[in-house]
Amino acid sequence: MARTGIAPSSTARTIGRAALAAGLVFAGLSHLFWARREFRAQVPTWVPMDADAVVVASGAVEVGLGGALLVLPRERRRIGWIVAAFFVAIFPGNIAQFTEKRAAFGLDSDRARGIRLLFQPLLVALAIWSTSEPR
Repeated sequence: MARTGIAPSSTARTIGRAALAAGLVFAGLSHLFWARREFRAQVPTWVPMDADAVVVASGAVEVGLGGALLVLPRERRRIGWIVAAFFVAIFPGNIAQFTEKRAAFGLDSDRARGIRLLFQPLLVALAIWSTSEPR
């Protein structure tokens, strides 16, 4: 453990964590500004809230989580698990986009939407791995 009380991290984990944080902030800002219509296509029809409100709320959460990954190094492990849980929580939106055949973000075929589903577990794994302590 370093003198700062922050556990050391490997370069690969640091890069992964920074990329994840940047991706979350970018996605969150796009929820709030330029891609709100596209993100509404991922809100399942069974969600009992206004789709735009869900998009705005999830965008704000993404910005907050991405920022937390960068500015709260002592909490990175806990934040990593919260990010992983967030990715699990929003997965039904990706499934809904697939099952309801909604085109958004260029995902205009079952194949494209299906491939997109495969990336969510990778994001969960990245969140956990990049915030864990190296062995």
